[in-house]
Amino acid sequence: MKTGRIGSFTLALALVILAIFSLRVWLIPTIDEPESIVNQLENSVDPVTQVPDFSAINDVAEKKRAFFDFLRPIIQQQNAIIATERDFITDMLALVENDSTLSDTQLAQLNQLFDKYQYAARNVDAKSLNSLLKRVDIIPESMVLIQAANESGWGSSRFAREGFNFFGEWCFSNGCGIVPSSRGSGKTHEVKVFPSVDASVSSYMRNLNSNTAYTLFRSIRADLRSQEAELSADQLIYGLVNYSERQEAYIDELLDMLRHNEKYLVKADV
Repeated sequence: MKTGRIGSFTLALALVILAIFSLRVWLIPTIDEPESIVNQLENSVDPVTQVPDFSAINDVAEKKRAFFDFLRPIIQQQNAIIATERDFITDMLALVENDSTLSDTQLAQLNQLFDKYQYAARNVDAKSLNSLLKRVDIIPESMVLIQAANESGWGSSRFAREGFNFFGEWCFSNGCGIVPSSRGSGKTHEVKVFPSVDASVSSYMRNLNSNTAYTLFRSIRADLRSQEAELSADQLIYGLVNYSERQEAYIDELLDMLRHNEKYLVKADV
């Protein structure tokens, strides 16, 4: 009988604790609600899923203008998303430097950004946030336009038309993209297929902002920021030396394209 009473009391106590815990969980907002920084910004984009037939435009000047005009608003929108993320990190850095305690929601949003830009932070502190700011920054519009023109053959490549891939990005799982006709024996890469042009631009920017191959690019940009100088394409292009196996020759080609197409580029770099 004694054992039975203890068992009943323990069960009743457990039920009370469970009820209190359930009520607490119901009352406390969930931490994954702050999708405003990453998901909500990206979900606000109206995806572009049709590519003009640029190869049908015979006039070279008209084709170049049409190509730049097509991509420009997409690039500007993706840069606006990055700028919003950067502003949020800057605000959080100011709080940390003032010894303010960040809320669970703010920490969750920061962790989303750490994940997005592939930065492994041991702690959320001034050091980690300053490091994250080196990654979360805009990319000069003119540089993006020139590289897209180079990698997609002014929008006429099969990869741009069929896979919305304007930057020649690869993937390595079977069926993840389009197999290049010139792929050598023993190679397994494919040219990645994207659901929209916006997704291609977003992936390209995230690649430059997170991949270790483009540490030099981010360092040049951070130096320009520290000098309060313009983020100019002609300087940042040097950070793309690892984008192509051709390396220095690839840089020279991009710089040459930048110079020759200056009149078609709207000055929109920050």
